[in-house]
Amino acid sequence: MTRTKKLEFRPNDFVVYPAHGVGRIISIEEQEIAGISLELFVIDFEKDKMKLRVPTNKAVSVGMRSLSSPDVVSKAMTTLKGKAKVKRAMWSRRAQEYEQKINSGDLIAIAEVVRDLHRTDEQREQSYSERQLYEAALERLTREVAAVSGLGETDAQKQVDEVLVSRAA
Repeated sequence: MTRTKKLEFRPNDFVVYPAHGVGRIISIEEQEIAGISLELFVIDFEKDKMKLRVPTNKAVSVGMRSLSSPDVVSKAMTTLKGKAKVKRAMWSRRAQEYEQKINSGDLIAIAEVVRDLHRTDEQREQSYSERQLYEAALERLTREVAAVSGLGETDAQKQVDEVLVSRAA
């Protein structure tokens, strides 16, 4: 792995870690683990009160990426406006697919999950597991929208809600 590839991320950059969503790199530190000296990104996920250390040479291979560009965010918003595509497969299979999309770190895939699991007041109630997946996807989506657009999380949440409500109308 080349040095330029490793140092693509700098302290105070927002990054997306697939399994955890948006975090901020707070430092790059050297640490000795099992007798090997490693350079690590220290990523803070403030909302989850969690710090993650990722070896700099593994960051790209584990799927860590910078925030999406504003046009990817607008594509995700357009995806939210689309018609829900609910497959006729068993729920366990669909739940697995939704989970994979959420953990892929791909903003558009996450928007698809939000779109497919969003329910209006007139529609039937969601099951507990549907609600959990929906809320996880919605949180990931709004955090990244907030970080990209510079809005607060509540403003980003309102923006996403407006798109979902306009779709239903």
